Amino acid sequence: MSSPDPQVRGARNRSTPTPGDGAAGRGPVVAVTGAATGIGELLARQLAESDEVGRVVAIDERRGEVPGAQWHVLDVRDPAIAEKLRGADVVVHLALDLDLESDSAARAAYNVRGTQTVLTAAAAAGVRRVVLCTSAMVYGAQPDNDVPLSEDAELRATAEATGVGDLLEIEHLARRAPRAHPGLNVTVVRPAVLVGGTDTALTRYFESPRLLVVAGSRPTWQFCHVEDLVSALEYAALEKVDGELAVGCDGWLEQEEVEELTGIRRMELPSAIALGAAARLHRIGVTPSPAGDLAYTMHPWVVSIGRLHDAGWRPRWTNEEVLAALLEEVAGRHTVAGRRLGRKDAAAAGAAGATVALLGTAALVRRARKARRRI
Repeated sequence: MSSPDPQVRGARNRSTPTPGDGAAGRGPVVAVTGAATGIGELLARQLAESDEVGRVVAIDERRGEVPGAQWHVLDVRDPAIAEKLRGADVVVHLALDLDLESDSAARAAYNVRGTQTVLTAAAAAGVRRVVLCTSAMVYGAQPDNDVPLSEDAELRATAEATGVGDLLEIEHLARRAPRAHPGLNVTVVRPAVLVGGTDTALTRYFESPRLLVVAGSRPTWQFCHVEDLVSALEYAALEKVDGELAVGCDGWLEQEEVEELTGIRRMELPSAIALGAAARLHRIGVTPSPAGDLAYTMHPWVVSIGRLHDAGWRPRWTNEEVLAALLEEVAGRHTVAGRRLGRKDAAAAGAAGATVALLGTAALVRRARKARRRI
C-alpha cells in the first residue's frame, strides 16, 4: 500500500492554534531528542513545518537533516543538555534504543539514564512539559485482560520481553517526576504494535513462513502506524492532550482475521513446547527474542484510545491498512522464531520445515554439549 503524504495526514489532525510562549508569540518552542533518525526525525520535520510551533530544537548524537531546526549535537545522558533546553516550553524525548540486537545492559543504561537526565534537565531549564514515548506493551499481555484495556489500567507487564523492563522504568520516572519537580507536566504516549520503518519482535512475527499460535491462547492485534504516532506526539507537544495516552488504530483484529488478511497459515504448538523452545533458543543465542516476547502474540493487550479521541484526534490508518503496509514492508524477509534467515537458509529449510527445524535447534545443541562433555 502506498502511504498518503504524512504532512497531509498531520494537517488533518490539527485544530485551532493555541498560543504559547515560543518565538514571536506563534507557539511553543519544542525540543525533540533523537531528532536525527526515525520517529524523532519525522516529528521534528512535522513540527518545523507547523504554523502552531514557534521553534524546533533538535537534539541528537549527530546532526540530522531537518530544515529550520536549531541543532545541538550531544548525548542525552550529558547533564549539559540542561543548557540546550533553556527557552524550550516542551521537550519530546524520543532518544531510545529498542534494537533487538542491542546488548540488554547497555540498552537499559542508555534508555533509563537518558530519560532521567532529560527529566532533570528539563525541570532545571524551566521547561513546562515533557512528552515521553513508551509502548502499550507496558500494560502486559495477560489472559484475563479486558478487551480493550482502559488507559488507566494497571501496568502488569514484566521485564521478560525485549526492552519492556526499560519502558517500565521510564514509566516509573514519569510518575515520579512531577513530585520531584513541581510544575513539570509529564505526558506519556503508549503506541500499540508500531509499524513503519520499525523492526521489532512483533513485526518480525509477520516475516515467518507460518504464524506461530500457542494452543489455547487468544491473540488480538492492534496496530499503530508511525504517521499516526507522530501526529499523536504533535498533539501532546502542542498541549492539546495530556496524561497517559494510548495511541493506535480503532478496534482490533482477531488471529483468524489476521490469518485471512495475510494469507499466512498458522502453526499451532502446545504452550510448554513453544515457551520452552523460545527460552532455550534465546539462552544459547540462536534468537534475539526472549520467551517473554511470545506472550504478546498469545494474550490480548489492545487498548482504548479514548483520551486522544476526546481531544479531537483520530487515527488516519485502520488495522487492516497497517497490516497491509507491514506485509509490503517485510516482503522478501525470512524470519523464524525471531531470527532472520538468509534467502539460501529459508529456501533450504522450506516453509513449515523452517519452523520445525529451528524449534529443534535447542535439542541438537544439548546433544552436542553432552557429546563434548564425554570427550
